[in-house]
Amino acid sequence: MLDPVPFFQDFVENLNQVFFVYDPAANEVVFVNEAYEHIMGGNRNQVNQELHQLIARLHPDDRPYLANCWRRWQRGRLEEKEIEFRLLDPDGNLLDPDGAEQWLQLKPYRQQTGAEKELLGGFLEVITSQKEYIANADKFNAKKNATLEILSHDLAGPFIMLQQLAEYMGEQVSSLQNERLNEMISIMQTTCKESVNLIRDFVDQEFLDSANVELKTERVDMVERVQQMMESYEQSESLVDKHFQLIAPQEPIYISLDVNKFMQVLNNLLSNAVKFTPDGGHITVTVAQEPTTVRFTVADDGIGIPKALQAGLFDRFTKARRPGLRGEKTTGLGMSIIKTIVGLHRGHIWFESEEGKGSTFYIDIPLDLASNPDGQHKA
Repeated sequence: MLDPVPFFQDFVENLNQVFFVYDPAANEVVFVNEAYEHIMGGNRNQVNQELHQLIARLHPDDRPYLANCWRRWQRGRLEEKEIEFRLLDPDGNLLDPDGAEQWLQLKPYRQQTGAEKELLGGFLEVITSQKEYIANADKFNAKKNATLEILSHDLAGPFIMLQQLAEYMGEQVSSLQNERLNEMISIMQTTCKESVNLIRDFVDQEFLDSANVELKTERVDMVERVQQMMESYEQSESLVDKHFQLIAPQEPIYISLDVNKFMQVLNNLLSNAVKFTPDGGHITVTVAQEPTTVRFTVADDGIGIPKALQAGLFDRFTKARRPGLRGEKTTGLGMSIIKTIVGLHRGHIWFESEEGKGSTFYIDIPLDLASNPDGQHKA
């Protein structure tokens, strides 16, 4: 039988990924393939002497996260199958030679080779282009969802006004007994109503489709993502006649979540605030870091939620559903889906509301492991 060792040795040496083996007991790298030299820019024969230089090149925002991963990896408690982080260039800059942030992905492995002997190893590759593509796609998706909500509100308004005018005209000409004219007015009413429902159904279906896709979490700076979403709403103030404000820290806040699903949650809460806030009203989104969670709030000074409807607000097909101030349709599914998505992120959602004074929705999402050294999450 052919000895497979030479084959695997040749395979590992010709990989386009860095493959390494580390001995924790000896505190040294015992093997690294040739890819280390052209990907990391080092000398494979001096890798142990270069370790401190490599650690110094880690992005400051990623160091606590990686330190925690390292501790759990050594203890055999690492759950992550892939670890993504950024590396500075040798001069301490954030940009690689191509002018973009350099992202790396580590696929870690741990092997027990004896009663007390263990080895840590993994594959390391550059994923800068993939991260750029995903970031652009996520940004486009968030902008698309916000634009759909804004357009649904802005387009529904004229149709609802036309519907109301048609109803008024119908009342005024009913005594004329003109069947043709009454039929035309009825068609106007029906067309306007169906157009409003069609717009809302399309936006609702986007949210439902997003909620049904499997959860895919990644470590994300949520301050940056919420800022991107709010830009669309702030630019639309003249369209929806509302005032939007974001309150968030200057520094990043990293948490692990499915960014597309969670941004849909915030977008849906913002859409509801738009529906139930009169023209000229105020809508404020806040992002704040608490000791063990990140808290998101969406507050408005709209018409509020009647006391009788509050208890079942998060129920599926809740009886608490109401048309918006412009007659916007609601399925009664939105709030239940929001609660489901928040729950999938081990989060908690609640609200405070007073009729005539507005509503505030709160969401707490556990901080990621970078800020929780023991790897424990509390909701």
